[in-house]
Amino acid sequence: MSTQALKKKTTKNAKSGNFFTRYSHWILISPFLVLFLTFIILPIIAAIGLSFTDFNGVQTPDFVFLDNYIRILSKDSVFMQKILPNTIVYAVLVGPGGFILAFIMAWFLSQLRAVPRTILAVILYLPSMTAGVTVSTVWSVLFSGDRTGYLNSILLRFGLIQTPITWLQNEDTLMPIMILVALWSSMGIGFLSILSGILNVNPELYEAAKLDGIKNRVQECIYVTIPSIRPQLLFGAVMAVVNAFNSAGLGVQLSGSNPTPGYAGSVIVNHVDDFGFIRYEMGYAAALSVILLLIITLASKLAYKLFGDD
Repeated sequence: MSTQALKKKTTKNAKSGNFFTRYSHWILISPFLVLFLTFIILPIIAAIGLSFTDFNGVQTPDFVFLDNYIRILSKDSVFMQKILPNTIVYAVLVGPGGFILAFIMAWFLSQLRAVPRTILAVILYLPSMTAGVTVSTVWSVLFSGDRTGYLNSILLRFGLIQTPITWLQNEDTLMPIMILVALWSSMGIGFLSILSGILNVNPELYEAAKLDGIKNRVQECIYVTIPSIRPQLLFGAVMAVVNAFNSAGLGVQLSGSNPTPGYAGSVIVNHVDDFGFIRYEMGYAAALSVILLLIITLASKLAYKLFGDD
């Protein structure tokens, strides 16, 4: 091989190497980008587009502009009187409530020795790995509306009630049961993240804090632990928001109907399912899903404001 040909080959290989070096990060991230665009971005764009149409899933969509949103805010009395208030109450109690509960449990576990801490952490984490249908089945046995239900059986045995209570069909008790079940299963990956963050706080910070006048564990938690684990708290807060809306189908699973009795346990997710897959009003369901997306986005922004980097 001549010297000139060797130089050309070397130059070509160098250019090829420079290309892969320069764009290696895009090459490595490309599988994620393809999946993200396919299953996240494109469906969101499609939902926003359908929200401006009248579409039944079969015929060609008819463009109606803002009619679906006007209908939601002015004509859908069930949405304004039941669905939206239920969603706000459920999200506020399950989201921040689950986050605070996760932090408290993580902080208490961090005070234990390694073996009991690991065992209790696994016990707390296991419910979050259980599918929603399985969770609802377990709790449906406890709150069954006949004499065989565990809670009714206990109350009847002690004479606290005279007749069985239909807990899951009662408008006054369905939402509290939903919140209880959601909090029980809220110790997920966010809880583990917070626990890991607390366990990895530099011990020297606590020693320095004692020299500065910190006198008890509560003060250590407020002035040392919380500022040191802000990234884990941010992740836990976002996961709590996601969990609050992911578990919103519990009302339908527990009561066995959509909508739930008297719309007592129905939230926006259930309203979307009702109009999209029962009534086949896809355009209206898409508009509801866009509103839900805005609520989740605002909640995530609030979490970032509280725990994100300044």
